[in-house]
Amino acid sequence: MSEFLTKSRARNVFYGGSLFFVVVFVALTADSHRQIVKTATAGMPLSDEVRLGKHVWEEHSCINCHTLHGEGAYFAPEVGNVMTRWGVLDEPQTAYEMLDGWMKAQPSGIEGRRQMPHFEISDEEMRALSEFLRFADKTDTQNWPPNEAG
Repeated sequence: MSEFLTKSRARNVFYGGSLFFVVVFVALTADSHRQIVKTATAGMPLSDEVRLGKHVWEEHSCINCHTLHGEGAYFAPEVGNVMTRWGVLDEPQTAYEMLDGWMKAQPSGIEGRRQMPHFEISDEEMRALSEFLRFADKTDTQNWPPNEAG
């Protein structure tokens, strides 16, 4: 009497199948790692100034009103591509001047109107915040969120 699937055949199918899927898993993991390294999303280096700018962003809870790449509140404008919209993405000094001027020009104390709070931000922090926004703008988000510059 010959059985189609003997114990030894079942064991071989189990071990062979397990080995096959482990090899496939390792190959896919290696390919994913290669793809991630090849398509890095950072468009500019993560400098100390960018880190300070992120700290300023978090310290003043900017995300409570603004969105950054679609994440955050929708009370105030999206700032993930603000430097592109302003046309100053590749001009650090002009980006700083635009951001500083824009924040100083925001109305404050007008009842019944959306308004940006006045923050006591030093020049160094403002420069760092503009660098953080430039960094965010240069990040490859693979076109997410759908937000046209202009």
